[in-house]
Amino acid sequence: MVIFCTLFDSYYLDKGLALYRSLEDCTENFKLYIFSFDDKSFEILQKLELKHAVLTHYSEIEDDELLKLKKERSKAEYCWTCTPVIIEYVLRHYKEQNCTYIDADLYFFRDPQILFDEIKEAKANIVITEHRFKDNQSGRRLCKRSGKYCVEFNYFDQSENAWEALTWWKNKCFEWCYHLYEPERMGDQKYLEKFPKLFQGVHELQHYGGGVAPWNLGQYKLCRIESGGPVLTDKRTGSEFRLIFYHFQNIRYLSENVVNVSSGTRSVKLKDAIYRPYLAAIEQRRKELKNYGVFFSVKKVYSSNKLIAFLQGNILRFKVKSITDIYQLKQFREAEKK
Repeated sequence: MVIFCTLFDSYYLDKGLALYRSLEDCTENFKLYIFSFDDKSFEILQKLELKHAVLTHYSEIEDDELLKLKKERSKAEYCWTCTPVIIEYVLRHYKEQNCTYIDADLYFFRDPQILFDEIKEAKANIVITEHRFKDNQSGRRLCKRSGKYCVEFNYFDQSENAWEALTWWKNKCFEWCYHLYEPERMGDQKYLEKFPKLFQGVHELQHYGGGVAPWNLGQYKLCRIESGGPVLTDKRTGSEFRLIFYHFQNIRYLSENVVNVSSGTRSVKLKDAIYRPYLAAIEQRRKELKNYGVFFSVKKVYSSNKLIAFLQGNILRFKVKSITDIYQLKQFREAEKK
């Protein structure tokens, strides 16, 4: 049984449900601990009776220290602060032998068991996933800003090694976790760069199919589409790999009917193979959630800095690097009606 945990509120409910359904489509051998960060999402998830999900209300993990931090940080920054907290809760409270944190905006195209086979073979206690930025000036700048590793697929078991790393990470996030770029920290993420130096049993995920995202998609091309999903080719080495999950970060709605996916590639075939299934899934989930009175804002804001928040909500979402990154959602809604 593969054990995952994630967190989201009603604002991310469409993405969280798309994540859950993607896992359900790929495998029966999983359990997803969902930490609901507002009352509405918790109530709706209870009504949906998700077979492979275990629900936890945000109040179950909040103590006086977290409640204090909640007042000081933006909603997104507070969620980042709580990432190690929910992993710890699953290991300590539910007593699972291991737990892998996954971001709510991931989507699985294939059974993730191959990733856990790698973890077992490596005898890992802790797993971190590289951003795999391009090896050029732009990629090095991104790595310097955001860190070598991404908080998206992070495994910890019950070993002393894992507990030592998890406790250290949690303490660091409590100390500082903001959407600001500093030499040794950015949100909850750059702390992971210390893991290989400070702790034993740390493994960097090697399978390229785990961790494909807009920041590295330009390094790959579409080889073919199998029944299980896209097969990609690394442009540098020519090696093929099957896409396991994709991180749909930075999708921005220009309006209720138009979305800018910010894919990081100019290949229409590649982005269609990955983004079309996801956009269709999101539209399905949004249609489902309308029955529960859930509607979504087109603005995406996650900084506690008022100026940055304004730019995120009103300027940055209109930044378009490729015209083929623009998708009309009408086509997915019409397909759903048929």
